[in-house]
Amino acid sequence: MYDVILVATDGSDPANRAITAALEHAERFGATLHAVYVVDIDRYVEPLLSDADVAKREVEAWGSERLEEVTEQGRSLGVEVVTRCCHGKPSKEIINYADAIDADLVVIGYQGYAHADTDHIGSVADRVVRNAGRSVLIA
Repeated sequence: MYDVILVATDGSDPANRAITAALEHAERFGATLHAVYVVDIDRYVEPLLSDADVAKREVEAWGSERLEEVTEQGRSLGVEVVTRCCHGKPSKEIINYADAIDADLVVIGYQGYAHADTDHIGSVADRVVRNAGRSVLIA
């Protein structure tokens, strides 16, 4: 049913649930799992460019560590995992990457760090659901 699955992570608890669901689906269907972490460029714009560059590098390194965790989890299940860390607007980058790999399914947490402790779907998840043009699983 699924050959290519994309999961987006920001390291939040809902994103971790999305990773678990994506790995379960990938294992069940023998799919390749693509995991993406997007450094949100709008959050790291500062007047002092050097400070912004340092912040971006730190966030990118943190995101790369999260992606490595997904790879390790996939390896333990026999799931092939491809990772991508990029910069941009998260919803746009997730959708563009889903299009580029022709994902059969996108899996995303219902909210990220920016919406922690609310009962409402986060803005990134909402935009992905509305604009992906493909199946999206909200975890």
